[in-house]
Amino acid sequence: MELAMNHVFLLFSLICLPLLSSCVEHQVHIVHFGEHDGSKAKHEIEDYHISHLASVKGIEVEEARSYLLYSYKNSINAFAAVLTPNEASKFSGIDGVVSVIRSEPGKYSLQTTRSWKFVGLDEERQPWNFWDRDRLGQGLWKKAEYGRGVVVGLLDSGVWPESESKSFSDIEMGAIPKSWKGLCQTGQEFDSCHCNRKLIGARFYLKGYEQHYGPLNTTLDYRSPRDVDGHGTHTASTVGGQKVPGASAFGRLAWGTATGGAPLAHLAMYKVCWAIPHMTKQMENTCFEEDILAALDDAIGDGVNVLSLSLGINKPLPYTEDSLALGTFLAMRRGIVTVCAAGNSGPVRSTLSNTAPWVMTVAASSLDRAFVGPLMLGNGMLIEGQSVTPYSLNKFYPLAYAGDVTATDVPGNIRDLCLPNSLSPENAQGKIVLCALGGNGTSFDKGLEVRRAGGVGLIIIDTVMMEPDAPTPVNCLPTTKVDFDTAITILNYIRSAKNPEARIAPAETVIGRTPAPVMASFSSRGPNVVDPNILKPDITAPGLNILAAWSEGDSVSMSEINPRTVEYNLDSGTSMAAPHVAAAAALLKAVHPKWSSAAIRSALMTTATQVNTMNMPITEVTGNAANSFAYGSGHLVPQRAADPGLVYDAAFSDYQDYLCDLRVSFSNYSCPSTKTVSSNLNYPSLQISRLTGAVTVKRTVTNVGPNHEAVYISNVQEPRGAFVAIEPAELSFDRIGQKRSFTITVIADYNMKSELDGEYGLGWYTWTDGVHNVNSPIAVSLG
Repeated sequence: MELAMNHVFLLFSLICLPLLSSCVEHQVHIVHFGEHDGSKAKHEIEDYHISHLASVKGIEVEEARSYLLYSYKNSINAFAAVLTPNEASKFSGIDGVVSVIRSEPGKYSLQTTRSWKFVGLDEERQPWNFWDRDRLGQGLWKKAEYGRGVVVGLLDSGVWPESESKSFSDIEMGAIPKSWKGLCQTGQEFDSCHCNRKLIGARFYLKGYEQHYGPLNTTLDYRSPRDVDGHGTHTASTVGGQKVPGASAFGRLAWGTATGGAPLAHLAMYKVCWAIPHMTKQMENTCFEEDILAALDDAIGDGVNVLSLSLGINKPLPYTEDSLALGTFLAMRRGIVTVCAAGNSGPVRSTLSNTAPWVMTVAASSLDRAFVGPLMLGNGMLIEGQSVTPYSLNKFYPLAYAGDVTATDVPGNIRDLCLPNSLSPENAQGKIVLCALGGNGTSFDKGLEVRRAGGVGLIIIDTVMMEPDAPTPVNCLPTTKVDFDTAITILNYIRSAKNPEARIAPAETVIGRTPAPVMASFSSRGPNVVDPNILKPDITAPGLNILAAWSEGDSVSMSEINPRTVEYNLDSGTSMAAPHVAAAAALLKAVHPKWSSAAIRSALMTTATQVNTMNMPITEVTGNAANSFAYGSGHLVPQRAADPGLVYDAAFSDYQDYLCDLRVSFSNYSCPSTKTVSSNLNYPSLQISRLTGAVTVKRTVTNVGPNHEAVYISNVQEPRGAFVAIEPAELSFDRIGQKRSFTITVIADYNMKSELDGEYGLGWYTWTDGVHNVNSPIAVSLG
């Protein structure tokens, strides 16, 4: 960097001082060559860049070096150099050059990439905080000192720790808390120097795994806390990664400052998920519950304050059959806040995992950011597809529908799916192919098939629905994704044009898309099947195309054909949403160290929002209004949670009584003689299943300030099928920490039973003092 800057100053003195006006002729341009083929070393790539620069300028190679600012040779094949407009135009005609971009001051501005700004955490005080315009500038980051002193433990696939001055650097980190009892476990490609004041602990667990599969294949995964596939690194940096300016995916997408939500919190990684044997690449992980429980046990003993678990049971089971539920119950007893992913089995109802009321269950929703993959048809039509694939086509190529270029022996009902060995190389060679999602193949598999047949590009048809901002994953050739209606338009063009053709342009990042957030269709939904009287999920947070640190232990595509590795990557899932909430919990723990895990969960839930950036109800992908079985209490707004007004607290004994109602016990607890109902747990939401007649439940709220004296008035939006009465309707407080109890009586409206047809009616109740709105969802089904 210093050498490159010296070159700039030298050029300025040689070129600009004699005639200052001539500086206009010499500007920095970035020349993109597209993808690496993986065959060249970094120094060879740099030599390739310099030779092109020297050729265009008509000078010797050594002189050309003085014009070179950067040779990009890690993830993106490009260079930045000082060029005249005429020289820049010459590059545009060189084969293999994808684009030539002139650098312009102010073209880019620093921003988080982008979820933390979207949820309202930022240094600035600007009106983009659409959910909290009247309470701007309260500065949760600064109040919490960015999470300083809080320890967040993660159970995941490990961590890729190398990051001098990057995500896991310990620059500006405080001392390791004296309460910390963890360790840095050494192993394959991981030793004690990989831990520091940021990553203070790292352990790995595979006894259960090896019992089932035999010894770990160390060419497939590391026998250590090191992460091979990126998932654990991504979640860890989302929670507590340091601020890293200039981060992006593939050098161009989601550019900005990557940061964790609690960038000065300490991190501890517990590797419990491992590569499945007999796979040549890391396509998915498996996590054994005995290993998970061992990790939870250690984490509790090590002294973590918050647990972030982006894993869950595939099929909801009773608590007694769920080791994760057991382990997190013990964590709650020690005051640890546990945040878990809801699962990725949506939009099917009753699919969510991690249903226990002592954990915070997180759904996934979108940002106001899109990654557009423009598609230009030969008739001049411009189509806005979706893509994060870092490849494009700089000219038009023939366009074909997969069903028209498939081998003759492929059955008609699967001809458009681009399944392995289904395309005819004779007919697909040199073409962009339109393929439908479906069958057993992923979009990446379809890209491999198009490539095998000699195709040059891929258009994916999402035949179900388009996720907001959820493009196809990194592919092996230029790719964009379109919805079904758009695909019909493209197909009509193919059928009507004499020589149909298209061009896939480079992907672009677009900020400010509306509506946002939108619920991700993959996010698992309620109602809760383990206990239908506990409303789950609890909250939703950004989980679509989140940029965070990644493992360099494997290619981002997980394929031999595309060996590209990256330092930062985009990933989607409730796995990405959970660490957002875990980071917010860490900030609250820093601001309110004496709050219980239940109080922190309550603060986050009751201050969540149910409206989008357009001040309209949060919607599903279909455009229909979403509900509490999709987003729980609403979308995360951390700034509000620091000052919730009231909280619904719960002690360990409250959860013991709750389990007694379910006839479950995790300890030697003597259950009360009087039977309770699980709806009576002092939870920030209310769900009553199969209501007959009337049910009265009790709730208790605690005044957490900032005002000693406060009066709260109740307001109810009744669910269909029930009448709701709150008594008393007004609560008065004269000191912080004071508790007040009230009852909620829910009466069945049998006139609505046939109309509900077994479905839940959904509503809300709210306590407000004119400043704070303490919101709680209600769900009721009739028996």
